Amino acid sequence: MRQIKFFSIFCFLYFIFFPGIHLSAAARDTPAGGSLSGRVTEKDKGVGVPGASVYIADLKLGVISDSAGYYKFNSLPSGSYLVEVRSIGLKAVTLTVSISGPVTRDFVLTDQYVEESPVVVTGLSKATQIKRSPVPIVAVDHQYIATNLSTNIIDAIAKVPGVSALTTGPNVSKPFIRGLGYNRILSLYDGVRQEGQQWGDEHGIEVDQYGVDRIEVIKGPASLTYGSDALAGVVNLIPTPAAPEGRIVGNVQAEYQTNNGLFGGSAMLGATKNGFEWMGRISHKQATNYQNKVDGRVFNTAFNETDANLSLGLHRGWGYSHLSLSLFDDLQEIPDGGRDSATGKFTQTITEAGDVRIVSDADLKSYSMTPLHQHVQHYRAYLTNNFILGNSRLAVNLGFQRSVRREFSHPEVPYQKVAGLYLQLNTYSYDVKYYLPEFDGWNLALGVNGMYQDNNVAKGTEFVIPSYHQFDVGPFALLKKTFGKLDISGGARFDSRSFKNFQLYTKPNPVTGFEMPVYGADTAGGNFHFGDYSHTFSGFTGSIGATYNFTEQFSLKANISRGFRAPNIAEIAANGVHPGTGIYQIGSGDFKPEFSFQQDLGIEYTSRHIVATLSVFNNEISNYIYNQRLKGVDGGDSLSAGVPTYKFQQGKAQLYGGEFSLDIHPVKALHFENSISAVYALNKGIDPKLRTNDNKYLPFIPPVHGISELRLDWGVRSHHIVNGFAKVQVAWYASQNRAYLADNTESATPGYALINAGVGAGVTNSKGKTIFNLYIMGNNLFDVAYFDHMSRLKYFLYSSSDTNPAHGIHNMGRNIAFKIDFPLDFGL
Repeated sequence: MRQIKFFSIFCFLYFIFFPGIHLSAAARDTPAGGSLSGRVTEKDKGVGVPGASVYIADLKLGVISDSAGYYKFNSLPSGSYLVEVRSIGLKAVTLTVSISGPVTRDFVLTDQYVEESPVVVTGLSKATQIKRSPVPIVAVDHQYIATNLSTNIIDAIAKVPGVSALTTGPNVSKPFIRGLGYNRILSLYDGVRQEGQQWGDEHGIEVDQYGVDRIEVIKGPASLTYGSDALAGVVNLIPTPAAPEGRIVGNVQAEYQTNNGLFGGSAMLGATKNGFEWMGRISHKQATNYQNKVDGRVFNTAFNETDANLSLGLHRGWGYSHLSLSLFDDLQEIPDGGRDSATGKFTQTITEAGDVRIVSDADLKSYSMTPLHQHVQHYRAYLTNNFILGNSRLAVNLGFQRSVRREFSHPEVPYQKVAGLYLQLNTYSYDVKYYLPEFDGWNLALGVNGMYQDNNVAKGTEFVIPSYHQFDVGPFALLKKTFGKLDISGGARFDSRSFKNFQLYTKPNPVTGFEMPVYGADTAGGNFHFGDYSHTFSGFTGSIGATYNFTEQFSLKANISRGFRAPNIAEIAANGVHPGTGIYQIGSGDFKPEFSFQQDLGIEYTSRHIVATLSVFNNEISNYIYNQRLKGVDGGDSLSAGVPTYKFQQGKAQLYGGEFSLDIHPVKALHFENSISAVYALNKGIDPKLRTNDNKYLPFIPPVHGISELRLDWGVRSHHIVNGFAKVQVAWYASQNRAYLADNTESATPGYALINAGVGAGVTNSKGKTIFNLYIMGNNLFDVAYFDHMSRLKYFLYSSSDTNPAHGIHNMGRNIAFKIDFPLDFGL
């Protein structure tokens, strides 16, 4: 824990003293800045809009309008900023405002049928409306997250067009974008890359779902801004923003889900006064085994998660500095799918030799962790800084993360607390951007970012990957220009990753009999697992695109981009059984980096009653890495250590498809929203003479699927009911017959349709202030038994010798959720 202590002390000293240094420098070298004030009113009524949010994304700064609609930012750095003004029930307004001395700007909001294009910050040189960005990007707001039932934060966006999730039970989800996932998708938390052994099949995202306010998703290569691992896109999880100036905000929320008895809750409190802000949150959720009508309760899918975070911030004329600390602690069971062949009941391994017993009904309903589970701990500390330097600015973001993952695979006393897989990953990340002064409408940003990682595996008893360290560095340039209705943007980057893993020999521990690492002369006669390996992976990437807004209603956008990804540790060096997956994994040190070349075309039409969007893409990937199940000489599975053997392969791939959405609003209160997503993927690395229907496709490609939702918004202010909604939704998934069937790597998946619904509203006091919000939501209301093609549990059969695909584990059955939250908001 020395790294955490050192980084915390460094952050504290930096936060206390460094801003002061820049403050004095700002007083000498930068303009005096200015202020922004005005009034928010409603069109045609001329009355002030109280409680409207006025937010400047580039400064991470917001205020709330008073009872008459007036707002004021007392101290702002000089410059041009995109200001976003929002109020529930009215259409948002976004305007670019130049700050130099005192500035007055009024905003007029109109009655809302369709929402204004949101402002996003991910992967861009500065805050931009989606409709003006050529990069395919989607934003998910807090209202969407709160009014949809989900079991984790990635599950919350799995219905967004073009986005899906690879799951291992209800609490482990990995994001996929347009058919690509794992280390091809970079997850960010507040713009800082999330690092936590994401190469693993059953390794989820270590983030408190209750602390995420909104999510931005880039659907395509973002290597230009973020380097390796953003080859297919980015998911940016943006936490709850700081309280507006002069206010205290808070929230207490609780929920219960019927399927797995999940109960969860979170409490948050924060305040901002005179530019100093703070916020703290603590959360917990816990569940027993989930159930469906075919498998009953699915043994070993319970979890117990506790999270906490604290943030501090300081805003001054020189810019801002934010310090954030977080803790994620999750006890997570992972099933092996074992069942009794005669009764179909789940079994539990009780000895090292593999003896099993049938699981009792009491154990199936228990919240207690079984001996075979994972303990995942993730610590994060990061600084985000924005310094105003005359007419330019400098962004400096520094982060430290420590991920400790223990997978307990020994069922017998006294070794149940001895971890089989024990991984300790330390990540030091840096991201520096210099935004040059705007010249003739051109915005240019120069930057460099990367990370240093050290991963230690030596404290375990099972070894699927070696210890390693790596260093990433990537300089880049971003350029943006607006010519009236035309916006163009692009850039270039060079990435380099220096990678080295270390040899590993083991011998049996004389006390426990389990394998333990040995070094030096002790390696004589030891078991060889991994050899020394070092390599540097590098490559050029870039992007260029344009958006043309013909009118306020119609726009066309196009983008071409090249992405880069270095192979991950499992792909390079894996050689062993991964306890959480039940497979023997083999990698290869001969792999080259992946490069993608993607073309995107998008069209959007918006009117008072209709919003229609169409996005299509084509993505060609060279050196594409995928996992293949191996066959034995007898035609059956190749077994290593008693489990199926998989080996990574490399070739070429093509993915193409798109998303279409149509939202109809015949009246303000009624919304009929529809979307369809399609991804088709071809394995181009197969010799055409050997290509068959079994090997011509890629694994883990979601089927064609869509969502149709009818929602009615309602409220009865005279009875203290506000922001009410009632909705019904159909989520349908076509059959996926374009699967990678070779060597039984995958199987086809039948189609299905699920009916979901929800209702909710807020209750106010006599002054119109919300006391609490109550939601009741249900997924899979008709309790359909189905396999999701993106569920790993589909392949967890009765035993390693079982070949009946119907014996896989089905997805969750009917689930009803009850949620309540109590907001807090008052002036200081």
